[in-house]
Amino acid sequence: MSPKVARDKKRSPVDRAVKRKANQNRQLATVEAIRATAAFRASLRRFERTSDQIAYEHGLTPQRYLLLLMIKGAADGSERSTVSELARRLQIAQHTATELVRRAEDAGLLRRERSAHDARISFLTLTDEGERRFALAFRDHRSERNALLSALQATEDQGDGG
Repeated sequence: MSPKVARDKKRSPVDRAVKRKANQNRQLATVEAIRATAAFRASLRRFERTSDQIAYEHGLTPQRYLLLLMIKGAADGSERSTVSELARRLQIAQHTATELVRRAEDAGLLRRERSAHDARISFLTLTDEGERRFALAFRDHRSERNALLSALQATEDQGDGG
C-alpha cells in the first residue's frame, strides 16, 4: 500500500469528504477559468475580424490600421514612433516594418521627421489624412473594444486565464 493511500485511510470520513469537496471546487474553478478563457479567445477573434473589416471600410489595410494605432498610441504619449519601435511593438522584423512604413508614407498616411539630436533617427507621425482615417476607424471600433475588455475582465476574474 502506498504512503498516500495509507494516509487517506487514517483520515476520518469527514476529512475525506472535505478533501473530496476541495478537489471538486478546484476542478470547478478550472472549468470556469477554461470557459472564461475560451470566451475571451472567441471575443479576441471577433475583435480582430471586426477590426479588419472596419479598417477596410476606412481605406486602410489591417496592417496599416495597426501601424497607425501603434504610432498614435506611442507608449511615451508622444504620438510618434521610430521604425525600430514599431517593429518591436508589432512583433515583426525590422525590414517588414520598414516596408510597411514606406507603403503607408506612399499612401499619404505618415510623414518622417528627422531627430534634432540624432540624424540617423526619424520619427514617424500621422499626416492629416492618416489622422482622419485612423480616427474614423477607431471610433467605429468602440463597441468591439468594450466587448473585448469585458471578456478579458471575466477571464481575469476567473484567475488562471491563458
